Amino acid sequence: MRGFIFSMMMLLLPACAGTTITTLPVPDPLRDTQWQLLDIQYLDDTVLKPDAAGKYILRFTSDGSVSIKADCNMLGGSYTYTSPSGLEFGPLRSTMAFCGEKSLYNRFTKDMPFVRSFVIKDGNLHLALMADGGIYQFSPLP
Repeated sequence: MRGFIFSMMMLLLPACAGTTITTLPVPDPLRDTQWQLLDIQYLDDTVLKPDAAGKYILRFTSDGSVSIKADCNMLGGSYTYTSPSGLEFGPLRSTMAFCGEKSLYNRFTKDMPFVRSFVIKDGNLHLALMADGGIYQFSPLP
């Protein structure tokens, strides 16, 4: 039986030689979306929540850039989507105002370079940090 399968493969190979397989680009599900932070969950069971709605917002644009409102500061830069769920931020520039002791701004600037993947589940965006470092959960904004 093994010889038969091998013979069939050898007959089909010349028919496939030179054939170009093209793949269609996968649309970026984050393109032209915006999200507000619900919470940050770390593996040590720490859960951090913003002290007010709308203080932490991610905006993904059609040109591959991202803008982030992180409390009283703004961050901006690029992002790269890799199908099916890869996500990385390029270097992010930031304003550097002091937002107060309870601000999550410092967490954002520390964690965003370590985002490696995402999932959209039950309508919410979940950003995963590398090495299972934690999850940022966002809800959609119109």
